[in-house]
Amino acid sequence: MGNGEGKFNIKAVSNMLGIQPGTLRAWERRYQMIAPVRNESGHRLYTDEHVKTLRWLISKVNEGFTISQAVSLLENTSPPFETAELPKRDILEEMRDKLLAALLDFNGSKAHELVNEAFGLYTIDKTVIDLLGPILIKVGDLWEEGSITTAHEHFASSFLRSRIEGLSNSIPHSSFLPKAIAVCGPGERHELGLLIFTMYLRRKGFEVVFLGTSLAEDDLEVVVDKVKPKFLFLSCTLEENRPATLELADRMTKDYPQLSIGLGGIGIDSIPDHERQEYKELIVGLTRMEWENWLKKRIDSLK
Repeated sequence: MGNGEGKFNIKAVSNMLGIQPGTLRAWERRYQMIAPVRNESGHRLYTDEHVKTLRWLISKVNEGFTISQAVSLLENTSPPFETAELPKRDILEEMRDKLLAALLDFNGSKAHELVNEAFGLYTIDKTVIDLLGPILIKVGDLWEEGSITTAHEHFASSFLRSRIEGLSNSIPHSSFLPKAIAVCGPGERHELGLLIFTMYLRRKGFEVVFLGTSLAEDDLEVVVDKVKPKFLFLSCTLEENRPATLELADRMTKDYPQLSIGLGGIGIDSIPDHERQEYKELIVGLTRMEWENWLKKRIDSLK
């Protein structure tokens, strides 16, 4: 779908429609409802028609349809794109903007106040995954495009890390669930996304050994031999670190055939199709629903 000249990159469409880039990529990969053109650098470019299609799909999802149902409806009807409207901003979206503004103003007191307010309105999972998580991604995007300084990025990251770590470390684990190790792939220096996933696992009752940024060579094997986990989760944010992360996953699969390995992060989500087929069983995904589905399949296979 979608003729015409592509003129919007994925960040622009994400900002226009209020949907995360990772979700856009996942929808395109699974449902092929649009086919953005690629520029010389290989980056997606969206047309006006693509944006209208996505806006209509988002409106249906917010009416209660699943994305697969919305795509099916799109394929079997002629939707009135001109009448599709984005939902009004909700409290969480407004809080997200206020928290981001507070962090970029180096206003820690205001930021803590907003997070505490969110915990009073939403569950811990929703606050961390749907409030703090998107802000983490936004701060990274702003820093990469040069819109904020390194000082802004460090302050925001430090704040988010401290709040998430404080929550994560206080969660009790279940002795009935298998142990897990969570570690960044080789060369990775971005651990907050993995920390959010670790908190999600701990909320599910898993005992998780969080190792954070990449270890020295062979150190991971030492930890695996000591802990004897059933799961090993590797996070990769930067595409340049993906080959080394996949190589590590291959090595660990060979050396520890009883270990269930999960791969996550933006660097994994953007894996080319020819490689995705090889690693599809290991890819955990970026959304809570994808995490739930992946874990259910793996836990069922252990029974």
